[in-house]
Amino acid sequence: MNDSKIWLSSPHMGGSEQKFVQEAFDSNWVAPLGPNVSGFEQDLESYLSPEVYVGALSAGTAALHLALILLGVERDDEVICQSMTFSASANPILYQGAIPVFVDSESQTWNICPQALEEAIKDRITKGKKPKAIIAVHLYGMPYKTEEIRKIVDKYEIPIIEDAAEALGSSYKGQKCGTFGDIGILSFNGNKIITTSGGGAIVTPTKELKDKAIFYATQARDNAPHYQHSHIGYNYRMSNICAGIGRGQMEVLDKHIALRREMHSFYVEYFKNIDSVTVFSEPSADYFSNHWLSCITVDSYELREKIRLELENHNIESRPLWKAMHLQPIFSKYPYYGNQSAQHLFEKGLCLPSGSNLTQQDKKRIVSVFDTLFIEKYK
Repeated sequence: MNDSKIWLSSPHMGGSEQKFVQEAFDSNWVAPLGPNVSGFEQDLESYLSPEVYVGALSAGTAALHLALILLGVERDDEVICQSMTFSASANPILYQGAIPVFVDSESQTWNICPQALEEAIKDRITKGKKPKAIIAVHLYGMPYKTEEIRKIVDKYEIPIIEDAAEALGSSYKGQKCGTFGDIGILSFNGNKIITTSGGGAIVTPTKELKDKAIFYATQARDNAPHYQHSHIGYNYRMSNICAGIGRGQMEVLDKHIALRREMHSFYVEYFKNIDSVTVFSEPSADYFSNHWLSCITVDSYELREKIRLELENHNIESRPLWKAMHLQPIFSKYPYYGNQSAQHLFEKGLCLPSGSNLTQQDKKRIVSVFDTLFIEKYK
């Protein structure tokens, strides 16, 4: 096969990353601390809001784990989690020995359903197990229904962990995702809107909470001249090298968001007259998605697979939507509330190539595959 692989979402460098990394080598700052770490944190704080504090960590999963610890989640506590998400949203609940309670999605944003959420909270309370926290996700960069969810959790006094791993640069009514929760988390994995190779961040409303997170992330070493530990700690800090990549990536973040949104518009235009395909888009002007991944839903599982396999035959990556956590073998025994909306989305939904570095030739190859599938019926 002569055509190179078109990936779903590949890293896209901006040009300055090597400069920051070289500075780290030149100054011998190759440890998990250094000027790039603090600089990257400051860049993120400036981008998100002057009212938040950011701690750079080794992964978004590490940030979720620390968020649970900061909120006092312990063994046998219950934590509500959006079911339609990547497993990293739910795994840290089990790290703490806690119990995940999964909640279905709604059809507009594909995120946690307010009605199912309140049903779950009420039912768990009647069972004597008031949830200790709620993990809400901005799926594929689409903000969840922030106002409706906040109204519910405030009513029951349950904190939100905002999983904005896929949503850096997205916003609702002008407010950046990552700043809506009691604690927020970001991811800079290799396939995200920007990358640090591997990495993540925790977003807190106070410096005290950030400092506490960093304490746990650096092996919970007590303030003493010798190594002394009164708490269990973790090796979760981001390295100065990775943070250097992140500083370079921050310089092109808005450009990359614009290019991802352009890919979304490309799909909207192509499918506008094809009734069997719907492109996942913002429900109103209040929502601004970075369109980390452009997604479609189709009329049937059979059509989804036909599209996926035809793309695969032409060396183009696509992927079914996330399979809901309550349908996963490792999580199937835990409580679930909803009407299987997430299951239906999984069966009929597909993520399409969405990278900010896709070329015009890549687009032509994608269109040629779509044309073979739809041209006879619709062109």
